[in-house]
Amino acid sequence: MIGYIESLSKLGFPLSQELATNVILQSLLESYSQFVLNFNMNEIDKTLPQLLSMLRTAEGNMKKVGPKPILMVHNNKSKGKAKVLTKPKGKGKPNLGKGKATLKPKGGVSKEGNCFHCGVTGHWKRNCPVYLEEIKKAKAKTTNE
Repeated sequence: MIGYIESLSKLGFPLSQELATNVILQSLLESYSQFVLNFNMNEIDKTLPQLLSMLRTAEGNMKKVGPKPILMVHNNKSKGKAKVLTKPKGKGKPNLGKGKATLKPKGGVSKEGNCFHCGVTGHWKRNCPVYLEEIKKAKAKTTNE
Protein backbone atom coordinates (compact mmCIF):
# COMPACT_ATOMS: atom_id res chain seq x y z
CA MET A 1 0.00 0.00 0.00
CA ILE A 2 2.87 2.36 0.74
CA GLY A 3 4.15 1.73 -2.78
CA TYR A 4 0.78 2.68 -4.27
CA ILE A 5 0.66 5.86 -2.18
CA GLU A 6 4.18 6.81 -3.37
CA SER A 7 3.16 6.07 -6.96
CA LEU A 8 0.19 8.42 -6.60
CA SER A 9 2.44 11.22 -5.33
CA LYS A 10 4.82 10.70 -8.32
CA LEU A 11 1.84 10.98 -10.66
CA GLY A 12 0.86 14.31 -9.11
CA PHE A 13 -1.86 13.15 -6.68
CA PRO A 14 -0.18 13.28 -3.28
CA LEU A 15 -2.15 12.08 -0.24
CA SER A 16 -1.82 13.74 3.14
CA GLN A 17 -0.13 11.77 5.91
CA GLU A 18 -3.42 11.31 7.78
CA LEU A 19 -5.32 10.16 4.67
CA ALA A 20 -2.56 7.73 3.71
CA THR A 21 -2.57 6.26 7.22
CA ASN A 22 -6.37 5.88 7.16
CA VAL A 23 -6.27 4.20 3.74
CA ILE A 24 -3.73 1.68 5.00
CA LEU A 25 -5.65 1.00 8.23
CA GLN A 26 -8.92 0.51 6.32
CA SER A 27 -7.31 -1.98 3.94
CA LEU A 28 -6.18 -4.30 6.75
CA LEU A 29 -7.80 -7.66 7.46
CA GLU A 30 -10.32 -8.18 10.27
CA SER A 31 -7.62 -9.81 12.38
CA TYR A 32 -5.97 -6.38 12.74
CA SER A 33 -9.13 -4.80 14.19
CA GLN A 34 -7.67 -4.61 17.72
CA PHE A 35 -4.55 -2.87 16.36
CA VAL A 36 -6.64 -0.37 14.36
CA LEU A 37 -8.82 0.37 17.39
CA ASN A 38 -5.76 0.94 19.60
CA PHE A 39 -4.11 3.10 16.93
CA ASN A 40 -7.19 5.33 16.58
CA MET A 41 -7.94 5.52 20.31
CA ASN A 42 -4.43 6.67 21.19
CA GLU A 43 -4.30 9.10 18.24
CA ILE A 44 -0.87 7.84 17.27
CA ASP A 45 0.83 10.06 14.68
CA LYS A 46 3.44 7.98 12.85
CA THR A 47 5.06 8.08 9.45
CA LEU A 48 4.27 5.34 6.97
CA PRO A 49 7.53 3.42 7.59
CA GLN A 50 6.87 3.59 11.35
CA LEU A 51 3.30 2.36 10.78
CA LEU A 52 4.67 -0.53 8.71
CA SER A 53 7.02 -1.45 11.55
CA MET A 54 4.16 -1.37 14.06
CA LEU A 55 2.03 -3.57 11.79
CA ARG A 56 4.84 -6.12 11.47
CA THR A 57 5.16 -6.24 15.26
CA ALA A 58 1.39 -6.67 15.63
CA GLU A 59 1.43 -9.46 13.03
CA GLY A 60 4.16 -11.27 14.96
CA ASN A 61 2.14 -11.00 18.17
CA MET A 62 -0.99 -12.34 16.46
CA LYS A 63 0.85 -15.47 15.29
CA LYS A 64 2.00 -16.21 18.85
CA VAL A 65 -1.54 -16.10 20.24
CA GLY A 66 -2.82 -18.92 18.04
CA PRO A 67 -6.32 -19.76 16.92
CA LYS A 68 -9.35 -18.72 18.93
CA PRO A 69 -11.38 -21.48 20.59
CA ILE A 70 -14.57 -22.49 18.81
CA LEU A 71 -17.80 -23.40 20.54
CA MET A 72 -19.58 -26.28 18.84
CA VAL A 73 -23.31 -26.89 19.27
CA HIS A 74 -24.59 -30.42 18.85
CA ASN A 75 -28.21 -30.98 17.82
CA ASN A 76 -29.63 -33.43 20.37
CA LYS A 77 -32.61 -35.30 18.93
CA SER A 78 -33.47 -37.20 22.12
CA LYS A 79 -36.20 -36.03 24.48
CA GLY A 80 -35.50 -34.67 27.92
CA LYS A 81 -32.29 -33.24 29.23
CA ALA A 82 -29.13 -33.53 27.21
CA LYS A 83 -26.29 -35.55 28.63
CA VAL A 84 -23.52 -33.38 29.95
CA LEU A 85 -19.99 -34.30 29.04
CA THR A 86 -17.80 -33.95 32.12
CA LYS A 87 -14.04 -33.68 32.11
CA PRO A 88 -12.25 -36.71 33.52
CA LYS A 89 -9.90 -36.19 36.45
CA GLY A 90 -6.78 -37.94 35.26
CA LYS A 91 -6.73 -40.82 32.81
CA GLY A 92 -9.81 -42.37 31.34
CA LYS A 93 -12.86 -41.51 29.30
CA PRO A 94 -15.29 -38.72 30.21
CA ASN A 95 -18.54 -39.60 31.99
CA LEU A 96 -21.74 -39.42 29.98
CA GLY A 97 -24.31 -39.12 32.67
CA LYS A 98 -26.85 -36.94 34.38
CA GLY A 99 -24.85 -36.33 37.52
CA LYS A 100 -21.85 -37.49 39.42
CA ALA A 101 -20.53 -40.95 38.77
CA THR A 102 -20.98 -43.42 41.60
CA LEU A 103 -17.73 -44.43 43.20
CA LYS A 104 -17.18 -48.06 44.03
CA PRO A 105 -15.00 -49.17 46.94
CA LYS A 106 -11.59 -50.40 45.92
CA GLY A 107 -10.52 -52.61 48.80
CA GLY A 108 -13.73 -53.78 50.42
CA VAL A 109 -14.80 -53.40 54.06
CA SER A 110 -12.20 -53.81 56.77
CA LYS A 111 -13.21 -56.23 59.56
CA GLU A 112 -10.48 -55.02 61.90
CA GLY A 113 -11.90 -51.57 62.60
CA ASN A 114 -13.09 -50.51 66.04
CA CYS A 115 -16.58 -49.20 66.70
CA PHE A 116 -16.46 -45.49 67.54
CA HIS A 117 -19.49 -45.85 69.80
CA CYS A 118 -18.74 -48.86 72.03
CA GLY A 119 -15.07 -49.52 71.15
CA VAL A 120 -15.58 -53.23 70.26
CA THR A 121 -13.62 -54.65 67.33
CA GLY A 122 -15.55 -56.31 64.50
CA HIS A 123 -18.20 -53.75 63.61
CA TRP A 124 -18.62 -50.06 62.96
CA LYS A 125 -20.86 -47.49 64.61
CA ARG A 126 -23.55 -47.74 61.92
CA ASN A 127 -23.84 -51.51 62.70
CA CYS A 128 -23.31 -51.25 66.47
CA PRO A 129 -26.14 -53.04 68.35
CA VAL A 130 -25.81 -50.67 71.32
CA TYR A 131 -26.02 -47.59 69.09
CA LEU A 132 -28.96 -48.96 67.09
CA GLU A 133 -30.83 -49.74 70.31
CA GLU A 134 -30.29 -46.19 71.57
CA ILE A 135 -31.64 -44.77 68.31
CA LYS A 136 -34.76 -46.94 68.58
CA LYS A 137 -35.34 -45.79 72.17
CA ALA A 138 -34.88 -42.13 71.18
CA LYS A 139 -37.41 -42.47 68.31
CA ALA A 140 -39.92 -44.23 70.57
CA LYS A 141 -39.52 -41.51 73.19
CA THR A 142 -40.14 -38.68 70.66
CA THR A 143 -43.24 -40.40 69.21
CA ASN A 144 -44.76 -40.94 72.69
CA GLU A 145 -44.46 -37.27 73.64
